[in-house]
Amino acid sequence: MSENHDSLRRPWNGARMSPELEFKIANLPDSPGCYLMKSEGEIIYVGKAVNLKNRVSQYFHYNSQHTPKVRAMVEKIDDFDIMLVDGELEAFALECNLIKLHMPHYNIKLKDDKAYPYIRIDLRETFPRVDLARRQEKDGARYFGPYQGATVVREVLDVVRMVFPIRVCRRTLNPARPLRPCVHHQVGQCPAPCAGLIGEEDYRQTIDHVIDFLNGRYAPVLDALKAKMLEASREMNYERAALYRDRIRAVEAVMQKQKTISTAQADQDIIAMLPHEADAMVQLMFVRSGRMIGSERFTLEGAGDEEPGEVLTQFMLQYYGPENLPPHEILLSATPPEHDVIEQLLTEQHGRRTYILTPRRGEKLKLVRMALKNLRDEAHKLDRKNANSHARTIGALEQLQTILGLPTLPRRIEGYDISNTQGAQSVASEVVMVDGVSANKEYRRYRIKTVEGANDFASMYEVITRRLSHGLDELAERREKGLDPQGGKFSWLPDLILVDGGRGQLAAAREAMLAQGLDIPMVGLAKRIEEIVLPDEEESILLDRHSPALHVLQRVRDESHRFAIIHHRTLRARASISSRLDGIPGVGEKRKKAILKHFKTVEALRAASLEEIEAVPGLPESVAGAVYRFLNEASEETGGEA
Repeated sequence: MSENHDSLRRPWNGARMSPELEFKIANLPDSPGCYLMKSEGEIIYVGKAVNLKNRVSQYFHYNSQHTPKVRAMVEKIDDFDIMLVDGELEAFALECNLIKLHMPHYNIKLKDDKAYPYIRIDLRETFPRVDLARRQEKDGARYFGPYQGATVVREVLDVVRMVFPIRVCRRTLNPARPLRPCVHHQVGQCPAPCAGLIGEEDYRQTIDHVIDFLNGRYAPVLDALKAKMLEASREMNYERAALYRDRIRAVEAVMQKQKTISTAQADQDIIAMLPHEADAMVQLMFVRSGRMIGSERFTLEGAGDEEPGEVLTQFMLQYYGPENLPPHEILLSATPPEHDVIEQLLTEQHGRRTYILTPRRGEKLKLVRMALKNLRDEAHKLDRKNANSHARTIGALEQLQTILGLPTLPRRIEGYDISNTQGAQSVASEVVMVDGVSANKEYRRYRIKTVEGANDFASMYEVITRRLSHGLDELAERREKGLDPQGGKFSWLPDLILVDGGRGQLAAAREAMLAQGLDIPMVGLAKRIEEIVLPDEEESILLDRHSPALHVLQRVRDESHRFAIIHHRTLRARASISSRLDGIPGVGEKRKKAILKHFKTVEALRAASLEEIEAVPGLPESVAGAVYRFLNEASEETGGEA
């Protein structure tokens, strides 16, 4: 066998390929197209190539320039598909669509750091409205922004509705059935399309002016308002002139809040990229008519070791679309490898000439540097935040390990608390913290079964016994099957147990633990002076109130108490409404359980409609009606609480 052929059979990672994969690689076409790398049937990477044979084969040859991410990906590839196209431009477009469709694990993926509000206009409506949108959706509407908070959006919307008469209601408009105009029309803020007082064409012209205004083109609006103000003054209609004066001031106030960038009245997007740990941060700044109207920050996960030009390419292909049309100019901090193709693709897709520039000097370079400055500032904040987070989590656990003299780092801490009302509805909570962070999915609730009356010590003994016995049984079962103990419901045993209470609760918990043949470190935290109680020790540990180790224990203690109280209240409410359901004709124990099981919470049952109650399995309509009437009568009697 030739050396070249042997390199195909045995790729650089040392794994031996299947005959089917080897055959596919050997018969790749010399054609442009896209390739979809697969692992166990799942698409894990999508790429494009001018020559599929050369590009795909490279993955299966040793190359010292392969990044760790590429090496990890190739180790998982067991199959791939290809899609042929006519040229490089089509390959770009297809790759973009496939990435958006499949969101493969190893592709650069766009993720918002924050949810900034937008202004939304759906031009598909006959008489479009202008609304605040909490996030940008791919729904075919036009979005403007993002803005720095909902307050700013509302200020802009107030100005828009003051200057431009547009509808604000959500009425369903039917030209054949005109409605009576509302108060907005009477004060001149709505042209009343609901009453047929304005046609579609005239209304659409107003919306076009709104779009120009939101894009930062204020001059035509100001000129028109000033002309109307002068005309009203000449006619000595001073009240109307004052109205236009107020509108002019509102527009100028919006203008003053937006930084003037240039006098060229340019429409530009400035996009800068900065690696940060394993990810890449991207800053996007919007300049419309020479004014900066907003900015947004994104994270491209796992792209920290990618070439800057490739990161910016993937960002543009994923960001721009029907909802985000590119401006006349896009200024980048690095040159994309396929500059001309991307420029042509954006131009053809959106029907407007788009230029992609990587400035080297002048005012445009200053804009790029401004975006990079913002990224560096954000990276510095993230580093400080991560440092603080480490101090509150792993750092605090290391301190706790030293203070308590624990043999290992207490990665998994479990907290327990008992809650009851004079011994009734006694429950226990188990909350879990892993590596200093609450693990909500690991929380457990227990109803005390063997203890009568208010006996917290016996209740604590029961719950610790049940939790650890479940854990030991499941641990043995998973070890027999060769499974990871951390994957079970109970098999991952704690490194430290925290009991909400003093020496009595701690002694009962420790006795239960020793009875299971275990020796897990265990402490109590008493609320009175926040003292850490140790088993078999008369002296407690008192830490400084600013101690991160104490804060960890307090968070676990407080969370276990909160979780137990919530469970106890829920059971009391369920018991209350369950007992009251006893008086309804046709509702026995079986139907009572079916009702409570169907709605899961008392609040959901109280808020249910008749149709929703009738949907309970096995519940006749007549009985459902009786339940509905009972709930509403009870609600009226108690002022809204059944």
